[in-house]
Amino acid sequence: MNDDTPKKAALASMDIAAAKRDALKRALPEVFAGDKVDFDHLKRALGEWVEAGKERFGLNWPGKAECMKIIQQPSVATLKPARAESVAFDETGNLFIEGDNLEALKLLQKAYFGKVKMIYIDPPYNTGKEFIYPDKFAETLETYLAYTGQVDDEGRRLWTGPKTAMNAENSGRFHTRWLNMMYPRLYLARNLLLEDGLIFISIDDNEVHNIQNLCLEVFGGENFLGMLSWVKRTKPINSGDAKYQIQKRIEYVSVFCKGTNRPESYAFSLPVSGSRKYNHDGKHGKCRLKDIEDSDVGAKKRDTMKFDILGIRPAEGKRWKIGQDEVNRLIAKDRVRVIKGKVKIEIYPEDEEGVKHKPFWSHFDQQEVGSAEFGKAELNKLMGGKIGFDTVKPTNLLAAIMQFVPMENGDIVLDFFAGSAATAHAVMRLNAADGGNRKFIM
Repeated sequence: MNDDTPKKAALASMDIAAAKRDALKRALPEVFAGDKVDFDHLKRALGEWVEAGKERFGLNWPGKAECMKIIQQPSVATLKPARAESVAFDETGNLFIEGDNLEALKLLQKAYFGKVKMIYIDPPYNTGKEFIYPDKFAETLETYLAYTGQVDDEGRRLWTGPKTAMNAENSGRFHTRWLNMMYPRLYLARNLLLEDGLIFISIDDNEVHNIQNLCLEVFGGENFLGMLSWVKRTKPINSGDAKYQIQKRIEYVSVFCKGTNRPESYAFSLPVSGSRKYNHDGKHGKCRLKDIEDSDVGAKKRDTMKFDILGIRPAEGKRWKIGQDEVNRLIAKDRVRVIKGKVKIEIYPEDEEGVKHKPFWSHFDQQEVGSAEFGKAELNKLMGGKIGFDTVKPTNLLAAIMQFVPMENGDIVLDFFAGSAATAHAVMRLNAADGGNRKFIM
């Protein structure tokens, strides 16, 4: 059956200039700044050198100057106490603020300026599922497309070409709006940090490059401490086009310090718990016995570590952990023993004075801290059913980060993208585990 319904014809002629810009962007994407052509850079790309004006290294984008006006504009909002919804309102020291986080950060400047030990945030990742522009970043897809001129008055897409040809949501403007949202908040957040305070920012591939450059400007390159990573996903995505894409399994946590009164170094480590047992009667009192045989593979494969000790040689594929000079020193002190054919040395309590530390690794495995799926299940179980958060950080991950930050009684942890309040949950968990008194502001 033929459909004889007349087809609607476009009332406007072809936009020739737009078509040419699209063709130029496909051929020379580097000459575009956002949606605009940098004509000086275009000339350089075509071999005609144009002397640059004042240039400096840094991150620039449309609206950056306007961000300073947003930062400096005072807030006229007011924090209204919600005593009926609170527990121990006057004693807790913890805050949960419901409202726009930019306004809240401005309001916190007076009371909490320079008083926050640690900030952790899990901001919108700018994946195309959340649409972000200055101070209004929770809009729907339809609102965003209308706002950016990508649909007509009836909600129809104006761009109808192949998805692979141009993705409007990932254009320079899309990143610009995200930067304009993040910059004022990071700028104000830095003011709240103690002089030795730290900030941890969760991010994924979409904006990891921009968050790094943004923080280099706000906090300074010398105050970049490292990039952590964790296994977010344990199962592949097989729905829709995802099965044909590179699967994203890793997410990142960027770490910066305020650094204005920076210690010699931030030694992220944990004291090793538990005490040694010295239950052997040695020549010089109670001691423990340590086996000094080690495997002989990889970097440890050294022939110089294979020699006789009191008539004993290492077993096949083994070597000694300590060299011959050290062994001779211990033999002279009568601290080397052969027990059932094994060479052992006597270790006394005075040999191990001081606190041993566990290092802070830059990668968290999901077996140690849990994945995003684990975090989602953890929250749903806590709330007694599904509540709609799909990107929940597991509290094990947040607790693992927090416990490596040296905190004193009453130190404050701030999260101004609170979401499901997993950060607050992790603070309370740690306090319960170690008797601490960390406070939070969400």
